[in-house]
Amino acid sequence: MPERVRRAVAGKPLPALVVDLDAVDANAEDMLRRAGGTPIRVASKSLRIPALIEHVLAKPGFQGVLAYTLPEALMLAGEGICDDILVAYPTTDEDAVIDLAADPAARAAIAVMVDSPEQLPRLARHASEDAPLRVCLDVDASWRPAPGVHIGTLRSPAHSPGQAAALARAVDATPGLRVIGVMMYEGHIAGVGDAGSTPRAAAVRVMQKASRKELAARRAKVVAAVEAAVGPLELVNGGGTGSLESTCAEAAVTEAAAGSGLVAPTLFDAYRAFTPTPASWFVLPVVRRPAPDTVTVAGGGRIASGPAGGTRLPSPVFPAGLSYAKDEGPGEVQTPLTGQAARTLRIGDGVWFRHAKAGETAEHADEALVVSGDRVIGQWATYRGKGLIYTRATQQTTPTGGTGRARSPPVPGRRTSRRT
Repeated sequence: MPERVRRAVAGKPLPALVVDLDAVDANAEDMLRRAGGTPIRVASKSLRIPALIEHVLAKPGFQGVLAYTLPEALMLAGEGICDDILVAYPTTDEDAVIDLAADPAARAAIAVMVDSPEQLPRLARHASEDAPLRVCLDVDASWRPAPGVHIGTLRSPAHSPGQAAALARAVDATPGLRVIGVMMYEGHIAGVGDAGSTPRAAAVRVMQKASRKELAARRAKVVAAVEAAVGPLELVNGGGTGSLESTCAEAAVTEAAAGSGLVAPTLFDAYRAFTPTPASWFVLPVVRRPAPDTVTVAGGGRIASGPAGGTRLPSPVFPAGLSYAKDEGPGEVQTPLTGQAARTLRIGDGVWFRHAKAGETAEHADEALVVSGDRVIGQWATYRGKGLIYTRATQQTTPTGGTGRARSPPVPGRRTSRRT
């Protein structure tokens, strides 16, 4: 990790979340190169820092936000951070749907996601034909090479062009709802690293090559079938950080979604096509020394979501040479670390870690120390710092026009409106 970043935050209170804005900018440029001119929608769950999302959106080539909850989308729209927001996951949050339906600006800015007719009544009961809600269809992008074989994320029940068209017709027949797009996320390509010489890595490459070919053909047919059912679409969204080249090469795709590549968590060290620069760390203070070659830091149990295993553990990266105690690992309240490097550490010193996944580390901090060059240029609030935890905004202090419900205050010192 850069020495200039360590120097910049020296003496700051610990624990801390640190973001290197120069590395974010370098990663953003590389992602745009890989996308080859196709716009990239910023996956907000990989950042969870509103001012950082706004910073990336200011770059030509990044266009709109892929949000992960409807309350989050309402916050981003209400604070003027973005007026083009696609909510990636279906919602059952009735209060948020009420807010969306009651606010003309929010309805114009936000599209909600559905993958089944079962989800439509909950949306429709608060919508009207005079003020329809914009709806995107989530169509399964997984690879099914044989009956009973499913390779990819378990998302939408709609997989074939016919099933996608039937879902589109169901939305179109529901008063107050309007189809505007299709999303197909190839997690087995975008989110699975293909580097290495192991038999597993070789199998991943074979799987991804075959799946990319099948998906490109099927995605084009899905889009054609949906447009035949309901008319032209505003957007066709696909991909992720790990699949920008292949996703953006498809003629049917109008935009890609990506976010993890901006901050480069450890899971994205395992790709052959690109090498992002680490841009985010959390720093924990040394509070104990149980043995000469062992120190204990406060906290540390920030295990990434997904299948359990060593790849989901945070990685201590500075000072180099530290490893987890065999019988403890990263703990909720303390984490022992062993190695010769432990002998150089004093009580109060910081140990730097990289998280395995992007965004999740922001759930443990109210703000990020943002470094550019060799100085801290700001302390930017995370979603947690603004009261948005997982699905619900808990700090609601600034009313917005139109809904009568309160919203979180704007980020101090930042613009309150912008076009994306």
